[in-house]
Amino acid sequence: MRLALLEARAALEHDDVPVGAVVLVEGRVIAARHNERELTGDPTAHAELLALRDAAHAAGNWRLGAAQVVVTLEPCPMCAGALVGARVSRLVFGASDPRAGACGSLYNLCTDPRLNHEVSVRGGILEEECSQLLTSFFARRRVR
Repeated sequence: MRLALLEARAALEHDDVPVGAVVLVEGRVIAARHNERELTGDPTAHAELLALRDAAHAAGNWRLGAAQVVVTLEPCPMCAGALVGARVSRLVFGASDPRAGACGSLYNLCTDPRLNHEVSVRGGILEEECSQLLTSFFARRRVR
């Protein structure tokens, strides 16, 4: 999670929401990214999607069944769907997202037995630190 937090802080350099994601296979980092929606003008440039793309490229396969994704914020429906689609084995996230979270807050896409794959989910890791980074970012944005 510390690596994901470093990635999240990098998003601040281009005024993106500070969310970072890391993909690990057998304990080895194969991808690490942060949000780039503001930087690229791409609505799909969420940290999780960017990291999954890099991980698939590194693995040489879109099926990431041995992968664990660590992200600072609970994934949205788009990102949760991508985790399921990539066949990721496990998701670990920091802060819950009561407004858009799709891994326990609003929806449970990763653990929905009706889908073709389920992702093991664990939230609340370094939750306070992850939450504080986001809270500070949005407080500064409101002042502007």
